[in-house]
Amino acid sequence: MDFERMWRDLEPLGRSAASGGYFRQPFGAAERECMAWYVEECVRRGLSLEHDGNGNAIAWWRPEGVTGKGVVTGSHLDSVLDGGAFDGPLGVVSGLAAYDVLRDRGLTPSRPIGFGVFVEEEGSRFGLACLGSRLATGAITPAAARELRDREGVALLDAMASTGLEPALGPSRLLDEIGTFVELHVEQGRDLVLRDRPIGVASAIWPHGRYRFEVEGEANHAGTTRMEDRRDPMLTYAMTALAANKQARLGEGPRATFGRLQVEPNGTNAVPSKVTAWLDARCATEAELDELIATITRLGEDRAGRDGTSLSMTPESVSPAVDFDAALAGRLSESLDAAPIIPTQAGHDAGILSATGIPTAMLFVRNPTGVSHSPAEFAETADCIAGVTALADVLEELAG
Repeated sequence: MDFERMWRDLEPLGRSAASGGYFRQPFGAAERECMAWYVEECVRRGLSLEHDGNGNAIAWWRPEGVTGKGVVTGSHLDSVLDGGAFDGPLGVVSGLAAYDVLRDRGLTPSRPIGFGVFVEEEGSRFGLACLGSRLATGAITPAAARELRDREGVALLDAMASTGLEPALGPSRLLDEIGTFVELHVEQGRDLVLRDRPIGVASAIWPHGRYRFEVEGEANHAGTTRMEDRRDPMLTYAMTALAANKQARLGEGPRATFGRLQVEPNGTNAVPSKVTAWLDARCATEAELDELIATITRLGEDRAGRDGTSLSMTPESVSPAVDFDAALAGRLSESLDAAPIIPTQAGHDAGILSATGIPTAMLFVRNPTGVSHSPAEFAETADCIAGVTALADVLEELAG
């Protein structure tokens, strides 16, 4: 198995010397370097690479005479801003290492096995999570994709073209050959730590979304404007953020996070004219999510009325609940020594593929601290190796 060598090669790419975190934004230099690494590793193994025009890729292991729809494993190589090393790349490296294990076992698969990468899973550049898999499945329309811009105003299609891609905004032919999809991922929580198990199987993904809150007020001088004369959108935003925190804590485990803020004119000595804030919200059910967003919006609007401001909310990306194939999850759990079957609150490309009707499963590798989307994200090497072995077992179970 070549896991540790591959991890050493990939680990420095896009890492900040200052924070130790990763900046592998889609279609940027570091992420493209990661993709070049992936291509090199696939070529090293003699796998047959197929790309679509959007940057997604699958490398196929098709022994002579083996045809039909295949079993595909894979994940992503992009990161959030100042993110961790394991979220995404662990699944890509583990897939290639699992191939090495299966070859060492002397397996001749009865179905093709693919090792894939989807682009822009995090949504860190263009604001839409799982963009690559959404493009591949047709979950986003070509018209909507053409409107996507990053924070500097660069259009998605221009960013793709700048790397030599030829964007194909309809459903991808790559998916035509996928019969089953299995994604391995570092756990983004501590469920497996509490259960003292290195590997888990996913049961479901919570419904979740990103929502843009725009609060408009009146720009004015921070020193000369009396407090009672202000129409301050920052105050409305602050109270809305506090309301979101309180409402999430009142429920049975919901999450509500304002993690991104844009202030105009963004001056230290000025009352802002406008505050734009992005809320990430997740709940166990779609009804709970709808209720949470409605309540936060209502409380924000009530506060805006008292502050002399206005508030509007726009859903930018909403993903429904995903229930993974229960029979498949049970089968994999049984083959992995009764690995626990657990839900996840994080979105994944596997969820997008599952929504199209592709039988889909996920494996999780224990994260000792539960920290994710941070430079502190971590998994022990021994657990990573256990994940590779588990993935190889799963691929052999499904395609052997």
